[in-house]
Amino acid sequence: MLLAAAAEMQALDRAAMEEFGIPGVVLMENAGRGVAGLVLEAFPSEAAGGVLVLSGPGNNGGDGFVIARHLHQAGVPVRVAALAPAEKFRNEAGVNLEIVRRSGIPLEFCPTEADVPGLAGRCRSAGLLVDAVFGTGLAREVTGRFAEIIRTMNDAGRPVVSVDVPSGLSADTGRPLGIAVAARMTATMALPKLGLVVWPGRELAGELRVVDIGLPPAALRRHPPAQELLDEAAARELVRPRPPDGHKGTFGHLLVLAGAPGKTGAAALAAIGALRSGPGLVTVGTPAGCQPVLAAKLTEAMTAGLAETADGTLAAAAWNGIRALLEGKRALAVGPGLGLDEEVQELVRRLAAEAPCPAVLDADALTALGTEAPRILAAAPAPRLLTPHPGEMARLTGLSTAEIQSDRLGAARELARATGAVVVLKGAATVITEPGGRAAVNGSGNPGMGAGGMGDILTGILGGLLAQGYAPWDAARLGVYAHGRAADLLARQAGPHGYLAREVADWLPRLWKAWTPRSVQPTVSAA
Repeated sequence: MLLAAAAEMQALDRAAMEEFGIPGVVLMENAGRGVAGLVLEAFPSEAAGGVLVLSGPGNNGGDGFVIARHLHQAGVPVRVAALAPAEKFRNEAGVNLEIVRRSGIPLEFCPTEADVPGLAGRCRSAGLLVDAVFGTGLAREVTGRFAEIIRTMNDAGRPVVSVDVPSGLSADTGRPLGIAVAARMTATMALPKLGLVVWPGRELAGELRVVDIGLPPAALRRHPPAQELLDEAAARELVRPRPPDGHKGTFGHLLVLAGAPGKTGAAALAAIGALRSGPGLVTVGTPAGCQPVLAAKLTEAMTAGLAETADGTLAAAAWNGIRALLEGKRALAVGPGLGLDEEVQELVRRLAAEAPCPAVLDADALTALGTEAPRILAAAPAPRLLTPHPGEMARLTGLSTAEIQSDRLGAARELARATGAVVVLKGAATVITEPGGRAAVNGSGNPGMGAGGMGDILTGILGGLLAQGYAPWDAARLGVYAHGRAADLLARQAGPHGYLAREVADWLPRLWKAWTPRSVQPTVSAA
């Protein structure tokens, strides 16, 4: 499903009007009628108790006037609070304000700070509030009386339906601009907005419903948004058929470099994630002292011991052994449980720069790269896929974790541009970006995944998909969604938390069964 940034949605609206000749008043009519229908469908009893529409001075407020009219025509008791003087409502919004006036719908103007206390009483006495104060164009912090109005709606104890986005929420980052409405439902126009599917916007939006406003499909083809929301339909489209005559050589060989004393579990989980993603072969390269432990843990993967330091971590002298292991490998996954000894970091930086096959770099490998990642990866001979959590992202960019979280998509896009790598910024609503600017937001996953080992499983899944020949952009989108979807299905059966990372991996074959296109089998019949 496509996701729109605020500027992209504005461009689509302009295209509908200027390129296809659809009047703005028609788009507004479609929007308002659609939201009114959702109110009647989802909140019939609340609406019967009276609806208060709060309309701000813009197109969002104009949508509110149309909503009020359609609710009025359906017999719903409705009143409108216009939050600006009449002259502030221009063009399509002004047209629909005049229709409200002539329709006899109760209308009051509340343009000053002194009007807020009275508005608070009417919010508390309504059965339902329609938030049509601010739309996607809001870019400044909400202060003064509008901040008080939003606080009033939140404190009224009544369900709120927000029009397009909850007022005060950034449509691009999902962060409140000072304060934002906490909606029970958000009825968004034409396409979901970025800020509605990332946190905390995802929570503030409540139930998300998309309203068809009549945008021509050709407008979307001419002006496609650069983002998508990953859902099951998108994942199915990415899965490739497996040839019926395939064998283990067909599906690629992955090398996993991972593990150190006390951290062999990370290496084992990465291997398990890889095996469950479907490559033909997996080899784990690890310090020589860890090899017997991993060989005992992993029946289906091969293991190889490499030169180690006195502390038992990979030594710089392991380079030649790693080069030998890379021969014939279609992909590489580096990082889980490697540790941060200087010799390990030296190896990782060299691998990141020189490994001849596509590589996933995770965990300790990302710390080894740090802010030097753009320089180290500049001349890499094959694609790289980086999988940081917010703390690792901060170390890669030099920003604080809070700065990363304030604009996750922007931070991930900038790192992808700077490094030339596909970036998977993990967390609630994981963000995936590629150097050309495309982005995806993951729609799967649940809080039970906030447990040790989940990232190691994901690293293995991504490496396994690369080994099967998936391009990094496709591997990242498919792997991230499948990882979260497997956890969602497991949580339904096992409970919301307490399940294990390896149990998530064990659910993956069920997904591949459901999603993999069936190869055409020859029909054999008797003569």
